[in-house]
Amino acid sequence: IVVGESDYPTDKIGENARAFRQLGLGYANLGALLMARGLPYDSDQGRAWAGAITAIMTGWAYRTSARIAEVTGPFAGYASNADAMLRVMRKHRAAADQIDAELVPEGMLSAAKQSWDEAIALGEQHGYRNAQASVLAPTGTIGLMMDCDTTGIEPELALVKTKKLVGGGTMQFVNQTVPRALAKLGYDAVQTDDIVAYIAEHNSVADAPHLKTEHYPVFHTAMGEQPIHYMGHVRMMAAAQPYISGAISKTVNMPEEATVEEVEELFVESWRLGLKAVAIYRDNCKVAQPLSADKRKTAEAPEAEPAVLAWSAKKRLPQSRPALTTSFRVGDAEGYVTAGSYPDNGLGEIFLKASKQGSTLSGIMDAFSIAVSVGLQYGVPLEDYASKFINMKFEPSGMTNDPDIRFASSIVDYVFRRLALDHLTWEQREALGIRSIQERTEEAEGKIAELDADTAPAPAPVAQPTEPVERPTARVLDAPLCYQCGSKMQPAGSCYVCGTCGSTSGCS
Repeated sequence: IVVGESDYPTDKIGENARAFRQLGLGYANLGALLMARGLPYDSDQGRAWAGAITAIMTGWAYRTSARIAEVTGPFAGYASNADAMLRVMRKHRAAADQIDAELVPEGMLSAAKQSWDEAIALGEQHGYRNAQASVLAPTGTIGLMMDCDTTGIEPELALVKTKKLVGGGTMQFVNQTVPRALAKLGYDAVQTDDIVAYIAEHNSVADAPHLKTEHYPVFHTAMGEQPIHYMGHVRMMAAAQPYISGAISKTVNMPEEATVEEVEELFVESWRLGLKAVAIYRDNCKVAQPLSADKRKTAEAPEAEPAVLAWSAKKRLPQSRPALTTSFRVGDAEGYVTAGSYPDNGLGEIFLKASKQGSTLSGIMDAFSIAVSVGLQYGVPLEDYASKFINMKFEPSGMTNDPDIRFASSIVDYVFRRLALDHLTWEQREALGIRSIQERTEEAEGKIAELDADTAPAPAPVAQPTEPVERPTARVLDAPLCYQCGSKMQPAGSCYVCGTCGSTSGCS
């Protein structure tokens, strides 16, 4: 059902999936199960349990697949692969005989063998509905959602773990299986509480009160002060691989000091043991890793100076300073803007008076002026203010009495265009699309002169693209989008025009 109704990235992948109907059943929390049973992860008994559990899972999966094939028929590619697939099934069954009967409960081993006996018998009669039944996935996310202490076939990462969150901060995960393991090993409630408290503080069982040294391996983890040897990971994968249709996705954790020769040894031994895939992770090989176990040792390195966030110091204006006052009219509103400067020509304050004294608009403009002035004196560039405030739209708006700025979408828009013209360089204003009337006139005259000088015959017309093309320019960073076609508009005097469809902002 899942295979038939699923969507796939390409048609070819979809055809293959529906023809062979591969599944990927798996499990999680194996490491926690072994710990809860008082079994070391890196032990013959732990590996025997893993093999038996995996054999039961895949055997019953193929048994069920054969029963479904009895009703709906086998997968489309079964007929041409029947002999090979039955041969693989018999190899799975033969591997179940290799599990040491003395290391696992009798009922578990008999269930594993029975599942494969029935899977083969039914498959010989009806075939199988699925070419593949099982893999072992990492379950890194869904394992946490299912409240698993361990993911996939992994051992416990650490007895106390810290996970870095994408949005910042950390979250601690304390192993919930430790008390169950201690109870299984025969420790009473008081001893268990003492040991758990010690682990929470030290992140290790070494020298924990009441805990016997022969029980230490039960609490060995992938990372930390007593890590499982990297070959212990490989041997555990090899114990489960004979009963898996696909491969095992698992991280083999190696210590930070692991050598090239040790990595080579790991890959060669993985091949000898019959693993289909293997991946390693060398501790601290990345600048940041999402899961970590150790508390960083700071005694070996000198203590770093505490980080200090540097703030800009306020630069006060002298008592007597040059100022420029400009009167303006925007729509039906009149006002004055006074710009006070430092002796070195840097803008340091503004005073904005609009409408009648005591009105709401006047009060808001006073407060706005104070806020901007404080920012300027603490080092906020005027260019940043201008880039944020030009093109703000609210009433009053409309035509102005300023020849350099014929139209303003608001008082704030006018004020910062005027301040930019008076205090910013040509390069800064060009990036914002702000020009004086003289600069616009000179540009227009230059273009006319170029047209007059051009006496060459007109080139043949070139087909224009049918799709709207946005013509980039440094002067349209703050320009609005065209209401007709959505392209970025370009300044045209005090208005904006769309270079794609020819629409204007409404003033021409």
